[in-house]
Amino acid sequence: MHSYIMTEGVGAGGWRQWACFWSASAQSCGRPPAAENRIVGGSAATEGKWPWQVDIQGHICGGSLIAQDWVLSAAHCFPNPSDLSSHVVYVGRYQLNGINMHESFHQIRRVVIPDGYTEPHSGRDMALLQLSTPVTWSDYVHPVCLPTSGTLLRVRCVFLKFITFYCVVPSPLVPLPGVGTLQEVKVPILSQSSCQEMYNLNQKEQIDILYDMICAGYQEGGKDSCQGDSGGPLVCQMVNGTWVQAGVVSFGLGCAHANQPGVYSRLTSYSSFILRTVPEVQLYGRGNHMGGSTLVLLGCLTTLLTLLTILSR
Repeated sequence: MHSYIMTEGVGAGGWRQWACFWSASAQSCGRPPAAENRIVGGSAATEGKWPWQVDIQGHICGGSLIAQDWVLSAAHCFPNPSDLSSHVVYVGRYQLNGINMHESFHQIRRVVIPDGYTEPHSGRDMALLQLSTPVTWSDYVHPVCLPTSGTLLRVRCVFLKFITFYCVVPSPLVPLPGVGTLQEVKVPILSQSSCQEMYNLNQKEQIDILYDMICAGYQEGGKDSCQGDSGGPLVCQMVNGTWVQAGVVSFGLGCAHANQPGVYSRLTSYSSFILRTVPEVQLYGRGNHMGGSTLVLLGCLTTLLTLLTILSR
């Protein structure tokens, strides 16, 4: 995956100088280059801050880039996985109806869904989409990291979506014209038991929070994902600054209601499934996961030590 190239030159005074260059076949995930250089209660994100966010048209949903030709989304966004002719994936998009200088669109080659999926309330609500053409990495198009099964996630995470304005005419919800800028909202991750207790207060419908689900939101409501957000990412920033996707928007009862937090597919439950399907995906927490700058330093130091050993003989 990574290679080191040593070049030799002669500097002032005749000393030999060595330069070390690093190349990689994949971007280092979860680090938005541009940043380093309908949500309820959210705010507009800056362009390039979330370069893995994708917009899926045909069945209005969101998703996230995990490799050059793979997108992560929700299974319920694809009720007929064999019929993909009407679906288009937009990457590098910042506004739904505005001008997007860094945008490209891609058809979907195939959809891979876990065996046994039936509907969101029963779990296994995640999907892997293979694109017909790979994306081109840039400051505005960049993969997110995914967690290993043992990755511990921060308490406060960020949910992303393209906000549109809805009205009932009369049903279902229909997006009204508007720019639709990418939005973000910070929500706390809830324990499984706390989430179940909240949903137990609802007497109208029994909701079971299963092992492969994760909840995020506030007990009092007010901030949440909503219709049109399905398949979008819930991402958490780790202690070293890397963003890792914790969940995929799955379902909820209404939007931002008290004691009804958003329910997401828990990605730590699907690390093995994702890795089998997309071997090149970058999992945060694996022993071989290091940032690009660390790899550069290690490669150069290794080469330097080798040269010093040779010269000292």
